[in-house]
Amino acid sequence: MSTPVQYAIGAEVHCPDGTYGQLKRVVIEPQSARVTHLVIGGRDATDQLVPVDIVDGTASDSENIRLFRDTAAVAQLAPAEETEYLAGADEQFGYEPGQWLVMPPAGLGGGGAVPMPLLPDSGAPHTVVRERVPGDEVQIRKDDRVVADDGEVGRVQGLLVDPRDQGVTHVLLKEGHLWGRKTVAIPIDDVSWQAGVVTTRLSKAQLADLPPVDIDSRP
Repeated sequence: MSTPVQYAIGAEVHCPDGTYGQLKRVVIEPQSARVTHLVIGGRDATDQLVPVDIVDGTASDSENIRLFRDTAAVAQLAPAEETEYLAGADEQFGYEPGQWLVMPPAGLGGGGAVPMPLLPDSGAPHTVVRERVPGDEVQIRKDDRVVADDGEVGRVQGLLVDPRDQGVTHVLLKEGHLWGRKTVAIPIDDVSWQAGVVTTRLSKAQLADLPPVDIDSRP
């Protein structure tokens, strides 16, 4: 097997022409346990959804992830978040949807309810920001909870990935958990994840017996 790539969340991300930002999240296809994208925080407020096939796995390590594309090309990739604009002011009456109260008209037998405007508020447009995740894929974040067979055991530090097919081989359990300051690698066959929680069928005692991983930790 080739040397695995360490995707330590928080690692710096570099392009051929300079540093771009930091690794914020890793996107995984859960059925195949393969990494598909990295979410990278860039030089501005926009996080980019970076396809894993532009990562130079042979040149990356636990502190530095290197991409084949330059900074301008990475900045043009799809954003990792999208902002949905919810209905604005009514074009005819000038009120937001939440500024209407539907009431039955007096003296008409209760039929034919009509909308009555409430007092206007600030009138600011309503927006919702959502993370963009392809299909039914899941995201792994630093400090996601790790729950063993017999209780919570620590937090996610990152992943070990086979560069040949981007398959996740291990989940890195962050230093500072129950057994002192070491990082252990939990085999991917022993874990599952959903809704920000990584679950392993191993017990705390079994996890404590795993050998430490040589990885440079980040605060």
